[in-house]
Amino acid sequence: MPFITKTDYTMDILDLNEQELNRREALKQLEALGIEAYPAAQYHVNTTTKEIKEKYNAEEGNFQNVVIAGRIMSRRIMGAASFMELQDSEGRIQVYVKRDEICEGEDKTMYNTVFKKLLDIGDIIGIEGFAFITQTGHLSVHAKKLTVLSKSLRVLPIVKEKEGEVFDAFSDPELRYRMRYVDLIVNPQIKDTFIKRSQIIATMREYFNEHGCLEVETPILQSIPGGATARPFITHHNALDIPLYLRIANELYLKRLIVGGFDGVYEFAKDFRNEGMDKTHNPEFTCMEIYVAYKDYIWMMEFVEKLLEKIAIRLHGKTTVQIGGHEIDFKAPFRRLPMLEAIKEYAGVDVEGMDEDQLRQVCKDLNVPVQPSYGVGKLIDAIFGQYCEDHLIQPTFITDYPIEMSPLTKKHRSNPRLTERFELFVNGKELANAYSELNDPIDQLDRFKKQLELKEKGDDEAMYIDMDFVRALEYGMPPTSGLGMGIDRLTMFMTGATTIQDVLFFPQMRPEK
Repeated sequence: MPFITKTDYTMDILDLNEQELNRREALKQLEALGIEAYPAAQYHVNTTTKEIKEKYNAEEGNFQNVVIAGRIMSRRIMGAASFMELQDSEGRIQVYVKRDEICEGEDKTMYNTVFKKLLDIGDIIGIEGFAFITQTGHLSVHAKKLTVLSKSLRVLPIVKEKEGEVFDAFSDPELRYRMRYVDLIVNPQIKDTFIKRSQIIATMREYFNEHGCLEVETPILQSIPGGATARPFITHHNALDIPLYLRIANELYLKRLIVGGFDGVYEFAKDFRNEGMDKTHNPEFTCMEIYVAYKDYIWMMEFVEKLLEKIAIRLHGKTTVQIGGHEIDFKAPFRRLPMLEAIKEYAGVDVEGMDEDQLRQVCKDLNVPVQPSYGVGKLIDAIFGQYCEDHLIQPTFITDYPIEMSPLTKKHRSNPRLTERFELFVNGKELANAYSELNDPIDQLDRFKKQLELKEKGDDEAMYIDMDFVRALEYGMPPTSGLGMGIDRLTMFMTGATTIQDVLFFPQMRPEK
């Protein structure tokens, strides 16, 4: 929504529906009664709905001085006593409101007017009282005092259930992703996904720190978008009068720190790629990259196996996770399969040693769509993507990529046409990418030049030449292993989410009409 003036806001009143107009009228009446609908003072809660439910003991008579706050989610208005359901960040609990308890003396305005007429579902209130069990056996809070904390001017899409059927569910993805704040209110179960996401990141930090690695930060605005093959977003720096790019990866900066003398660095980075959007891709995403000196890609495979096993156990108490129709087992070790052997196994073709013309013919024979700008690396990747990825359900390391596909990777120690690289696939999707990092500056510059040739052929995802990074390598970088892992996709796998939008609080969307 664009910025609006106070006059514009007043004019918008004409577009409100009847219920929204009624709520604004209720707001005016609250103010007329001297009740602040948006008080500035703090409200000091001393417990949560979850804590009351877990720890209340009727025999002990605990929770006799309860102060909670939350949102009204339902009400049953009766005569001199009523019930409502209050939702805080931990859950819901029933609240019993009796007129003579919250209105001492002759003035019954707080109950007869405020509670019964001027408060609505969605309003945020504070309750002081005590916990008890109703005659029907429901744990409730008996209200002694009610405080208005925030008046809701919009109507919540309340979900109703009857005989196992759900009515009026807030389930339209367009609305859920655009108005995540409403989604979190009326579908509180989705909070569990984001709590697990936080636990995943916390577990990774703990694991990396235990291995002596340092968390660092690197630039988001970069003069050269390096570290990956992707189309960047471009912007302009007014003070310097130069174009800048939102980073597509943080790899080259982290490796500069290895040159500088750190033995292990990692970063949880926001990266940006100006490419397509689908169920597993968002143009803004979170990627963790880690670089460890004096290690190789074989060491990194074992490191990753133990990390994912640890995360699965932390979240689920076991190594297995249900993803769609598959039970995925993250127990180490994972299968290791060289890329060219995977193509031979699943596509039935041995492409080792083939040149660009031969690979184009293979793609034609296999009905693999390719672009004229594709070189050897992208042709092999196209075959692999169409014929192999869907078979890689259980965690599998695809290893030893052709050199044309890996411009930042050290040549394989036993086959110079290959590189020491792996990608980890889970449920048919790539989860992680890792190398024995290329630390030969002469070889690196030559690989960059080959990328420039691809860019001149029309490949707008080919890498730029980063001469400062080459200069850093000329000062000497120790043998290093690096890993990149998408946090959004990892969260999808560990929570069973089917789309990346379900693990992002605010995914990119078209502007609202």
